[in-house]
Amino acid sequence: MSSVIAATRFSVLDRSRTRAGHDGPQALRDTVALAREAERLGYHRFWVSEHHSVPGVAGSAPAVLAAAVASATATIRVGTGGVMLPNHQPLVVAEQFGVLEALFPGRIDMGLGRSVGFTDGIRKALGRGKEDADDFGGQLAELLGYFDGTQRAHPQVHARPAEGLFVPAFVLATGKGARVAAEAGLPLVIANVRGEDAMLRAIDDYRASFRPSARSEHPYVVLSGTVAVADTTEEARRILLPEAWSTAYSRTRGEFPPLSPAEDVLSRTMTDRERALFEEALRGQVYGTEEEVADALEKVIGHSGADEFLVTTSTYDRTALLGSYRRLARLAGLGAASGPEGHGRPLPRR
Repeated sequence: MSSVIAATRFSVLDRSRTRAGHDGPQALRDTVALAREAERLGYHRFWVSEHHSVPGVAGSAPAVLAAAVASATATIRVGTGGVMLPNHQPLVVAEQFGVLEALFPGRIDMGLGRSVGFTDGIRKALGRGKEDADDFGGQLAELLGYFDGTQRAHPQVHARPAEGLFVPAFVLATGKGARVAAEAGLPLVIANVRGEDAMLRAIDDYRASFRPSARSEHPYVVLSGTVAVADTTEEARRILLPEAWSTAYSRTRGEFPPLSPAEDVLSRTMTDRERALFEEALRGQVYGTEEEVADALEKVIGHSGADEFLVTTSTYDRTALLGSYRRLARLAGLGAASGPEGHGRPLPRR
């Protein structure tokens, strides 16, 4: 194991993707089961996501699902990747995470994003518009103010039991959004969605613009991405095929279908556009044997100087998925050998 990988925390984000022949409730139970396995393997944190009215995704209420995950585990950190703050009133988010932290002290993370519902109908149902994402910085400041008692947007309003509690906050961002994390003095969660060069520029900008805060004295970067590990390169690539096809389908039809078996994806006749989108969805993913994945991770972590890697893999075959996470844990040196304080560098705290 390289020194770069040894110095890096590894965590899991699960989107509760539905699978062909399996309903949404099963997807949520699968998420809880995966969290138990992630804890056993020694991953540092386990996060869940927020999607509203998205076919193929069961995770619509991340605070509720995080509570279920925390109840089913004992030591792993639990949080959201993320709560989309423009969809909610900051007071309600503070109350939800205050309750979570009160019930599971020292284990809760608050990952926050700036997206709103992705269609006009969903935004209308949520009572939000595209413009609500424009004041993400203000919403973030109000939310954090409910925890430390400094919010002034609504005088004499207090978030109970959040006020006085400490819940680590992370900003999910790309490009300009990284500046919000820097100005707030918070850890940044970023993915390679616009190319590695763009991601690295955003990280550099984040570090250069970072303002130390009561929550974090130093920049902290979490890379988010798909990783698949198997006995052979081809087996690892097969793990990625269901999500790649679902992504290609969504870009031509506007919805994510349930994940299909890899063999069904391989037998499909795709249009030229679908094939191009499918291949595009596979580019930039980390997959292969343990040795190949270790080499790829060492490069991307080394180039970015990331403190943590958040693995976001989804697939139809749960056995293959669990096998991938086990192999990744082995090559990263996770588990009991990491010691009682967890793996990697210390998490920013006040």
